[in-house]
Amino acid sequence: MIAKIGRSGNLYGALAYNQLKVENENGQILFANKIIETANGHYSVAQLAQSFAPYLIANRNTEKHTLHISLNPDPNDKVSDDKFREIAEEYMREMGYGEQPFVVFKHTDIDRSHIHIVSVCVDEQGKKISDKFEKMRSMNLCRELEKKHGLIPATDKERNQNDKVFRPVDYRAGDVKSQIASVVRHLPNYYQYQSLGEYNALLSLFNITAEKIEGELQGKMQQGLLYIPLNEKGERAGHPFKASLFGKGAGLPALELHFAKCKTALKDHPSKQTLKAAATIALKTTSDEQAFKKQLAEQGINVVVRRNDTGRIYGMTFIDHNSKTVWNGSRLAKELSANVFNDYWNNNIKPEIKEPALQQPKISISNDADLPAEEPHHLFDFLTTEKHEDGLIEALGGLLPEAQGEDYEELDFANKMKKKRKRQRGQK
Repeated sequence: MIAKIGRSGNLYGALAYNQLKVENENGQILFANKIIETANGHYSVAQLAQSFAPYLIANRNTEKHTLHISLNPDPNDKVSDDKFREIAEEYMREMGYGEQPFVVFKHTDIDRSHIHIVSVCVDEQGKKISDKFEKMRSMNLCRELEKKHGLIPATDKERNQNDKVFRPVDYRAGDVKSQIASVVRHLPNYYQYQSLGEYNALLSLFNITAEKIEGELQGKMQQGLLYIPLNEKGERAGHPFKASLFGKGAGLPALELHFAKCKTALKDHPSKQTLKAAATIALKTTSDEQAFKKQLAEQGINVVVRRNDTGRIYGMTFIDHNSKTVWNGSRLAKELSANVFNDYWNNNIKPEIKEPALQQPKISISNDADLPAEEPHHLFDFLTTEKHEDGLIEALGGLLPEAQGEDYEELDFANKMKKKRKRQRGQK
């Protein structure tokens, strides 16, 4: 079992993210500790937040007061709801949060069922609960819970991958080919996308772009793909690399097969409605591009905006790192198309949008005191660059493996030798 611990300054963002899953029937509340009960057993975000209000008002000086934890068993583990409740209670108790209010959500929108826990890390007196050696304590506790509940142990490889941060390409660091390889050779194993445009939107988070090339060779039209490193401004920052250097999986034929496969898989994918709702709420409740991106980044969603030379927006792509899916805005809904955002952000023509399912309320307690304004909810760790101020979000459920021990100069040489031998055979 792998545990991921996130902290933020926005309780509402953490609750709303999980409650959206419940609203769209892709999740459920399994357990609530020290949470005010409702008459029918159902909750809104406002009702859940009410139980945390005294803790946040008492908060002294802890900026990131909200705790958002995910517990991820092995995909082959069959964990019942009762077992999930027991594991969550034990985990929170042993980590020092057993007396805190917290809500346990089960997510069911991907094959690997897992739970999220939302709480606060300040006590009723507003004092921060110690997080010393938190990472080590969490890892040791996960091993104990695996043994106690008969779960499949996380391997050393999985634990190490959980600790890694898969960084965008840095053209100044050297070995650019290896850096690109570690991205393009593994992305199709983790993310679903249906077009070259969506693929490029995802690649842009890693400071890479892919360019389709066509030409005539021996009387036949040939197509290929080049991978090009980018700088912080999104400009080319080095010479292109042929896709063949990175294996068949990085080439155009393999990508087109991946596009077709994903088109079928995403047709009725449950994450589509969750993402659509989150984007619609953000469009309804924000007034500019920066605020829109920021609000969705809080929920684990990157937004890539494409503009032409005159500044017109011609493409909107949403990258949901929670479900590892990539969507062109028009695939999600007409009101999320590029034209809508161009009219709004460039021409100040606000779109007519249906009232979203969730709106951010003011949270009050018995003395009618409102909670102070909250900072953005950073659901995961961000990799911040000048180009992507929202950063690259470390996705739940496994990170991309880094290339290790592979000599791409040697691979390049081997490929050239194969081509040379083929030419020699053809001349005989």
